[in-house]
Amino acid sequence: MFRINSNDECDCVMNVSAAERCAFVKNTSDCNMEDGFINYLQVVFCLLPPDLTPLTVTFCVIWLLFLFVILGLTASKFFCPNLSAISTSLHLTHNVAGVTFLALGNGAPDIFSAIAAFSRPHTAGLAVGALFGAGIFVTTVVAGSVALVKPFAVASRPFLRDVIFYMSAVFWTYLILYRGTITLGETLGYLGLYVVYVMTVIISAYIYSRQKRLSNARMDGASQIQESYESSDSYENEVPCLLPATQQPEYESEYRPLLHYTESTKQILLSSLNPVDTRKWRRKSWKWRVVKVLKTPVEVILLLCIPVVDLDKEDKNWRRPLNCLHLITAPLVCVLAFQSGLFGDYLIEGQFPVWVLTLLLGLFLSAIVFCSTTNECPPKYHPLFAILGFLVSAVLISATASEVVSLLHMLGVVLSLSNTVLGLTLLAWGNSIGDCFSDITIARQGYPRMAISACFGGIIFNMLFGVGLGCLVQMMKTHSEVQLEPDGLLTWVLAGSLGVSLVLSFVIVPLSRFHLGRPYGIFLLIFYVTFLVVALLTEFDSI
Repeated sequence: MFRINSNDECDCVMNVSAAERCAFVKNTSDCNMEDGFINYLQVVFCLLPPDLTPLTVTFCVIWLLFLFVILGLTASKFFCPNLSAISTSLHLTHNVAGVTFLALGNGAPDIFSAIAAFSRPHTAGLAVGALFGAGIFVTTVVAGSVALVKPFAVASRPFLRDVIFYMSAVFWTYLILYRGTITLGETLGYLGLYVVYVMTVIISAYIYSRQKRLSNARMDGASQIQESYESSDSYENEVPCLLPATQQPEYESEYRPLLHYTESTKQILLSSLNPVDTRKWRRKSWKWRVVKVLKTPVEVILLLCIPVVDLDKEDKNWRRPLNCLHLITAPLVCVLAFQSGLFGDYLIEGQFPVWVLTLLLGLFLSAIVFCSTTNECPPKYHPLFAILGFLVSAVLISATASEVVSLLHMLGVVLSLSNTVLGLTLLAWGNSIGDCFSDITIARQGYPRMAISACFGGIIFNMLFGVGLGCLVQMMKTHSEVQLEPDGLLTWVLAGSLGVSLVLSFVIVPLSRFHLGRPYGIFLLIFYVTFLVVALLTEFDSI
């Protein structure tokens, strides 16, 4: 009989008999999931009989896919549009917005997943695997797919700049993994390096714009706008967040009624909570409709909790009854979801629940806004709802990312897989698949340079902020250096493969005169498949 020790590592649960695993999980301190609402180890080993463990794992995998859907919807439909509205309200240029607010919008799942993973030494491998794995996936699969879909000539100086900065970030991470610890100075260095990158982008864009104005002083406004999208620096850090507002056809004027029709408050509320566009529904295929039906319940819940400000619309997406409801639901969601519900049961002075106080304040603010505004005209403070939407969506993304990390850790324990391999596969794919489809769509629409720039600009942000901010948050909690535990040879295979792919791109692309064609795209896809095979063989001790 295996003797249970409270100091054992949770990975040892598979070494005990099936009948003793529930007791092992409950009595081992390492199996206590501090982050996340659900202790998935207890769900797998204690909820159902041991014979049904494969069925429980299957349900957990389905739940993992559902969590990825929540991450994607929250980031694309709520987090990113509100950040775009904030950047527009602050009158930021596209370059500044692209490398700051909007880069955060696209990289939110990766950043919050990294912060959640760095919260425990045993799951830090998930963050390392996800960041490095996403880097390889984006620079090979996504970049290769863009080259296959739309061969093009990449802008030389921005491409070399992005590759050099990313190589610097990767090499810095090599050193930290080799030492096994990261200090406060090194953590701030990560964030500082990104500040240098942002300043480099801004300065280069300013120089390019100034030279362009001098050489094309007589060019009319329309040509200047078209050229700015085709230039090397003015669009290079645009992110897919902006595309829905700028690239999709506008149907509002076509379907606008001839006679003015005033909707009642009830009709406005019901129409605002309907995420299905009937015009789009008729044009889409049955596959899209099936996916939309599956996502609709999640979208309705998110619409109830998160306000969205769209400055491109005449009414700024002002929905008076729903926005007043947001003043009640949004703060409640923040209190109940922040740090996996840590403050949900908190009592003020040991007597008054904090969520009740939040509810009363929300009701008070909602009544004031409802009585002082109209359905037709948004108030002057309506842009403040973008900040509220940003905060709520950030809390929800953080909570969902914590669930993803806890669930992946459970799968690693049950399937005897390291956190690194789970990070470079499931977590990296889940967080990067949206960027993959977005960048390929951008390339098909005739903007391959924008797509390839988004590939490198996004992963630079994810690497520097993922490691830097994740470790900084952990240091603030523990007041000590963050300990990293590389998963043996696999970590170095992962890091080495990313380094080799960047070096090859740094050498091959200039030799090809910065033309990315189909042969180069095929080469990148073959490189990723080879890396994945080697990584899996290393994981199963075949190498």
